[in-house]
Amino acid sequence: MKIATFNINNVVRRFDNLVDWLDEAQPDIVCLQELKAETSAFPRQALEQMGYGAAVVGQRSWNGVAILARDAVPVVTRTALPGDPADGQARYVEAAVRGVIIGCLYLPNGNPRPGPKFDYKMAWFERLIAHAQTLMSSSAPVVLAGDYNVVQTEADIYQPHSWKGDALLQPQSRAAFAKLLDQGWIDALRAIHPDGPLWTFWAYLRNRWPADKGLRLDHLLISPDLGERLLEAGVDRWVRGQAEASDHAPAWIELDL
Repeated sequence: MKIATFNINNVVRRFDNLVDWLDEAQPDIVCLQELKAETSAFPRQALEQMGYGAAVVGQRSWNGVAILARDAVPVVTRTALPGDPADGQARYVEAAVRGVIIGCLYLPNGNPRPGPKFDYKMAWFERLIAHAQTLMSSSAPVVLAGDYNVVQTEADIYQPHSWKGDALLQPQSRAAFAKLLDQGWIDALRAIHPDGPLWTFWAYLRNRWPADKGLRLDHLLISPDLGERLLEAGVDRWVRGQAEASDHAPAWIELDL
């Protein structure tokens, strides 16, 4: 089973890019973030014609997440992260697909900091940690995939000092990610590729894509029982080089299920 995560950065505008990648990569499950479209505007019918069922939580102009499943219909278990009923941002959807629980998440960016956006980021992170512990305790096979908006280590960014003040690199952000991993989650990409860059994001500014000045923001965390079933992992860098591309590239894993 091939599972991928992709911050599409506007699913309507970049639908052709998405289709090209789906045709080439043939993933079985896809977690999409930053749809920037209401649920009703999501291209569900076109994707169904390609063989993908979808679970969608959209939001106009901002955020939005979706889970695609090839030749299957995701059985939705959650349409929001628990812990704050007043939170109206579309950042989490969870579904069962072929016996695996898939959590698709778009963690808040947190900039500018300090301020309410960073406070929201950290509060959301704590809610994620709490829910992840519940999932871990369930003993179900789980994949938590998405744009975590955290640069975990210096090895996950081309040049740390250029981003020194950014919310992505703050000690609090990194500590929260470490706290999540301490529950027993496996960083699947690093498990396969322990050394070297695994960029998944290149900003549009300052020629960063051609210069390969990237960051690793997109992660697939798997429950321990899936660790022994992990076969391969990678990043489809070529997608970032397409015309009108998202500033992210898809990251993926293969599991022997």
